[in-house]
Amino acid sequence: MPVRPIILLILAFCFHLTISAQTAVVEGRITDSLNKPVDLANIAVIGEKTGTTSDKNGFFKLDVPANKEIVLGISFIGFADKKIQLNLEEDEKRTLSIQLKTISTTLPGFEVRDERLRTESMVRLNPKNALVVPSMGDGVTDIIKTLPGVSSNNEMSSQYSVRGGNFDENSVFVNDIEIYRPFLISTGEQEGLSFINSALVSSILFSAGGFGAEYGDKMSSVLDVKYKRPNEFGGSFSLSLLGAELSLEGTSAKNKFSYLLGGRYKTNRYILNSLETKGEYKPDFIDFQTLLNYQFNPKWELSFLGYYSRNRYIVVPSSRETDFGTITEVLRFKVYFDGNETDKYELFQGGLTLGFKPESNIELKLIASAFSTTEMETYDIQGQYWIGQVENNPGSEEFGDVVQSKGVGTYLEHARNYFNANVYSIEHKGAKYGDKSTLKWGVRYQYQMVDDVLKEWEMNDSTGYSLPHPTNIPGDPNPNNPDFDVYYFVKGHNKVNINRLAAYISNQWNFNLKNNDLITLTAGLRANYWDFNPEFLLSPRLNFSYKPYKKQNLVFRFATGIYYQPPFYREMRNMDGSLNYDVKSQKSIQFILGSDYRFQAWNRPFIFTTEVYYKYLDNLIPYTVDNVRIRYYADQTAKGYATGIDFKLYGEFVKGVDSWLSLSLLKTQEDIYGDFYFDYFNAEGEKIGTGPEMNPEAAENVKIEPGFIPRPTDRRLNFAIFFQDYIPGAPYLKMHLRLLYGTGLPFGPPNSERYNQTLRMPDYRRVDIGFSWQFVSKSSDFGPKNPLKHFKTMWLSLEVFNLLQTFNTVSYIWITDYDNRQWAVPNYLTPRLLNLKLTAEF
Repeated sequence: MPVRPIILLILAFCFHLTISAQTAVVEGRITDSLNKPVDLANIAVIGEKTGTTSDKNGFFKLDVPANKEIVLGISFIGFADKKIQLNLEEDEKRTLSIQLKTISTTLPGFEVRDERLRTESMVRLNPKNALVVPSMGDGVTDIIKTLPGVSSNNEMSSQYSVRGGNFDENSVFVNDIEIYRPFLISTGEQEGLSFINSALVSSILFSAGGFGAEYGDKMSSVLDVKYKRPNEFGGSFSLSLLGAELSLEGTSAKNKFSYLLGGRYKTNRYILNSLETKGEYKPDFIDFQTLLNYQFNPKWELSFLGYYSRNRYIVVPSSRETDFGTITEVLRFKVYFDGNETDKYELFQGGLTLGFKPESNIELKLIASAFSTTEMETYDIQGQYWIGQVENNPGSEEFGDVVQSKGVGTYLEHARNYFNANVYSIEHKGAKYGDKSTLKWGVRYQYQMVDDVLKEWEMNDSTGYSLPHPTNIPGDPNPNNPDFDVYYFVKGHNKVNINRLAAYISNQWNFNLKNNDLITLTAGLRANYWDFNPEFLLSPRLNFSYKPYKKQNLVFRFATGIYYQPPFYREMRNMDGSLNYDVKSQKSIQFILGSDYRFQAWNRPFIFTTEVYYKYLDNLIPYTVDNVRIRYYADQTAKGYATGIDFKLYGEFVKGVDSWLSLSLLKTQEDIYGDFYFDYFNAEGEKIGTGPEMNPEAAENVKIEPGFIPRPTDRRLNFAIFFQDYIPGAPYLKMHLRLLYGTGLPFGPPNSERYNQTLRMPDYRRVDIGFSWQFVSKSSDFGPKNPLKHFKTMWLSLEVFNLLQTFNTVSYIWITDYDNRQWAVPNYLTPRLLNLKLTAEF
């Protein structure tokens, strides 16, 4: 060991002995507001190195400096910090009884104000978790992805599927205003920033099904987010390798006016440079948000939510090399690119809310909102590729090299897509709260305008032949020479104007039986009309819960209802760019049976929830998913179902911080009305082919109806963990872990019928972990000239993405050789990456 560190250690030890010469003793007991002991609370003298923790009964004992003014700091996660000034004489013993005050970082599920949520199909999440979860994007949606019934297979996207639904079936509301996402985004790399700014959030509610009539017209889930209502000046900022964030908040002198401002900049160039496709990436994502509130008097209030986002994605690809195949046969796909891709998305959204409380138990709101998006997707990319077999024998001199060519070719992709949409809404919402009932109602008018210009084509070529190309027979005097044709072509220009009208009413009743058992019944009705086809729809919904008086830690729930989802625009457009003017609203009839059981383990609170569900689906519009782009077979309809069971264990696995694990089992299938194909057989009874029409040259044509096939979101098993930990005695050193596992999703060749898309991707496996060091807290004591005195908290975090270096597949690129054989080459997601982040609150 070098001499200098040894000398420093000796000097530090001698210095410690010197300052510890005159000491006193402080002892006592630490309890919470219910007089229960708080174990592992941290007790330290601010500005000194001495400290200790309380035992399981809340008792502690600490030697402190004597004959000087000291400040004793007591802190523990979930409680407000406490400071006590002391001046003890030498050898004096002081006994203290310290009670800590609970703050909002306790498990939100255990707060009194959330007791009613136990009787509903909603779960509340702690917004602080969204700030600490290791995340490449939005922390709120990354937390949502760990919940039961929710699955995702792309860490670069904020999209998720819920209980067999797709991305378009999820509703998102921020301060009662419905949020929309861009339409042309096709990959997670292009997505940029989602609407929700985690630094501005004060409340998160989520439902995976069985939600009430007030929550819109989507079939799968609801995410209801509320932004902060500040009461003093403050803010936060964050800097990392992935971008920067800044938020400010404050109020006027009389607290009538409050403001919340947020700005974010994201560049995922660091992530994109780690992908297999090499090139020059120029991603540039920026957004600004504001929430302004003005309270005229106790009855009247006006608020404005504004949002602007500019996303630009430019890439000039150069090359790509991907190894794929099996253990016995390894193939290598090598591509050299020419051309570039330029995508731009610009979004505006705003909402003005006028609130009126004529009485303390009545709330009335008038909400006017607008959404506008201007999107552009353009690319011309040529790829010249080689497919070869790789020597996989470690003993060979050619190990790792291509030893046999499997195919050579070129593909050229072109797109000029332009999309503009405007949505204007005006809405009234009201609620009346009583002792035994709660009445809610609302009505909304919405006007939608869409202008979509679409032009895409793809040409494939293999060794000089344009594909598709028939196999030629050597010496054939009459070879088949078809006209030149591109592999894929779509073109369209659509303009759509739609008027929508929706209304709802619901009431919740609370009944106490003679034995004091509690029954809660919520009944609602939602009506919807849109003039595109037109359709008038009624959606009754019911939620029932039972809470036995003698076992108040147990709640049983049952929910059912009819959920219609009228198409927006994407569901109307066919694969060829044309519109289906006869499209109908998709329908989901849901039955959900659940329980909520609360218990104590290791003297800590836990919740175990279970939900079994069945969804009958009709008027489904079949679709295929490529990365994050959904393409609909708008001219087809299907019936289907989704059934499964969800489990979640939530609680204090580590004292003072909430963690959870979830497990979901799912099966979802669909049967497309009228789909069929023919198997062709020769005279000997041998199968010689398959096709959509009868083959006159076959001896026998057998009609096959595929029946039920897995839907693109049919993930049979999904498992997730969100876990938090800290070092006992040093709560400023924390760990946050997020683990996701999901079985493979169905997929199939491009431009194929749905019944051909029943192959399975590999399982999705991912572990992200973050380590945080809080070197500034509310109990920190800095000198008057130290700039850190202006900060409430400051964290330094090291995040490790994809800790296990798993190569997850998000989609496939299909390559065809001269003989029309197709090769599915996987598109892998991100490898292991590190991110350093500095976060501060002031």
